Amino acid sequence: MAKKKLQKIDSSKEKKDESLQSNITEKTSSYDAKDIVVLEGLDPVRKRPGMYIGSTGIDGLHHLIYEVVDNAIDEAMAGYAKNIEVRLLDNHRVRVQDDGRGIPIDIHPQTKKSSLETVMTVLHAGAKFGSASYKVSGGLHGVGVSVVNALSTYLRAEVCRDGQKYYQEYSKGKTKTKVLKNGVCKITGTTIIFEPDPEIFAPKNGKMPDYDFKRLAEHLRDQAYLTKGTRIRLVDERKEKENINDFYFEGGLLSFIQYLIEEEKPIQENIFYISKYYENILVEAAFCYTEDIQSTELSFANNIRTPEGGMHLTGFRTALTRVLNDWAKKGGFLKEGEEGLTGDDAREGITAIISIKLPEPQFEGQTKAKLGNPEARTAVDTIVSEALKDFLDKNPNDAKKILEKCILASKARKAAKAAKEMVLRKGVLEGLSLPGKLTDCSTRHPEEAELFIVEGDSAGGSAKQGRDRRFQAILPIKGKILNVEKSRLNKIMESQEVKSIIIALGTAIADEFDIEKLRYHKIIIMTDADVDGAHICSLLLTLFFRFLPEVIERGHLYIAQPPLYRIQKGKEKYYAYNDKEKEEILKKLGNEGVSIQRYKGLGEMNPEQLWETTMDPKTRILKQVTISDAEEADKLFTILMGDEVAPRKHFIQVHAKTVNNLDI
Repeated sequence: MAKKKLQKIDSSKEKKDESLQSNITEKTSSYDAKDIVVLEGLDPVRKRPGMYIGSTGIDGLHHLIYEVVDNAIDEAMAGYAKNIEVRLLDNHRVRVQDDGRGIPIDIHPQTKKSSLETVMTVLHAGAKFGSASYKVSGGLHGVGVSVVNALSTYLRAEVCRDGQKYYQEYSKGKTKTKVLKNGVCKITGTTIIFEPDPEIFAPKNGKMPDYDFKRLAEHLRDQAYLTKGTRIRLVDERKEKENINDFYFEGGLLSFIQYLIEEEKPIQENIFYISKYYENILVEAAFCYTEDIQSTELSFANNIRTPEGGMHLTGFRTALTRVLNDWAKKGGFLKEGEEGLTGDDAREGITAIISIKLPEPQFEGQTKAKLGNPEARTAVDTIVSEALKDFLDKNPNDAKKILEKCILASKARKAAKAAKEMVLRKGVLEGLSLPGKLTDCSTRHPEEAELFIVEGDSAGGSAKQGRDRRFQAILPIKGKILNVEKSRLNKIMESQEVKSIIIALGTAIADEFDIEKLRYHKIIIMTDADVDGAHICSLLLTLFFRFLPEVIERGHLYIAQPPLYRIQKGKEKYYAYNDKEKEEILKKLGNEGVSIQRYKGLGEMNPEQLWETTMDPKTRILKQVTISDAEEADKLFTILMGDEVAPRKHFIQVHAKTVNNLDI
């Protein structure tokens, strides 16, 4: 029922919505040299690139693309661009093209250089500083694109404007050519082609990481949802067969919500949605409650994802909690004098998107992770409060289901608190009493310490004997731990294995969680290389993702990679971690006099073998667990670990052909 309603909204074009958008996309005819304002120079970028793009690793490499795309999106938000294309080329080159107005090429009055060169080579130069050319913007022309230029060995800017095509080339932020004419154009727009500098992004081995097509597609998909009516295309030319993703959505945030909850069961018939101005700030918000107990909140400012939230997210949370509490009291869901709903109670099972567009966003840092404008909080709080009161009044059945879910969350929270107080006493949380199965290490320096969470007592025994007791601790777990995907905290605290893990870590859990109390800075999941081992590993990953996410975010969680085979010929012995490695070793040794041992479990290894293959820092292989896209990870855990069979079956059918080393 809910999906049908969403689809209906998605295909409609409400006049009210169009009028709101018309304000934000109000066009001004002026976009000339006088609109480009110069603030300061470019020199610091190459010296400290991390200040501008966050890192010089894979994240920073992708951020270069985002910065160029932001400028194209700004043209779309201003009502000038309808099509954006991102094309991945060989040798790490990227081509971003839009059909906007094109960067001006006339002489800038302050720099006495062309406006194009000014924008590309001066850090704080662009039409977004004090100009009426852009009502709102995400990227700052002349900040983002000049940073990309500074960190590229090659960059070519092509501009179609006034019937002419112009170009200029640069290297490491310096101009290589003048602004030159290159034919005629029937359209307008800007094309940026750049190649990142290996000195910046591959300083150690000279090899840069590859762009992740899936990661880029997810980012551009978000942008298409947030800029409805704009077509965004991603093309990968790096392989023989082109990989193309096209994104175009008329429904905006409502389409986005539908996408996020497609594997969930909504409890609402009608999806909350509001798009309205508060003074000069456009506030858009949409949410839907599902039967899930996990929440998903995405926030954006001028189409820029703000993973750390900020004032607009705070305003939404404040409005949601206050209005639901008022409605609960008014509707008799809460008795007089009874404790009200907390923010966590009000947000359990919610999928929400908050998007605001404002003239001068103040982000914390160039990477724009958090919005700092205090007026954003006021705007979102005011608009969402009024709209939510109206929504609850007009949809009493939805209101009843939402409040019942929130009240249930409140009861579970109180039960969990009681369980925690009973099980995790203050002395336990401070590490004065550790679980009996834990064999601790001698070091008291967390940055040196490692905790191996090991499947079974047999493997745990080998690990205890084979470890380096100075810095390696061993915690065996028995069988498959509780699947926490659909479990509230009070249920989790009844699981002995989960309690042992939490106590061993020292961080506590939920509202008492403190990452600074983490006793080991490497937590290593070590399970058998078979189906059961993979299942146990998945259960442990679910626990960390759902209830201890900061452990992952801080880079403390790893998965050990034990070998599948031990190959010996005479006194020579080798370990193979997959079938391909095994075949390569056999090809080298020949088949005569060769013995092959297939390890089905860690317990089959003696302590010495377990040490040299899986635990020795000099020879072991560890995979660090990271979360590059939280909502995609959330969806994946819901599919794989949730109680719905159909989505999991479909996932298995789709990915079955890509499975390696399946041991059944």
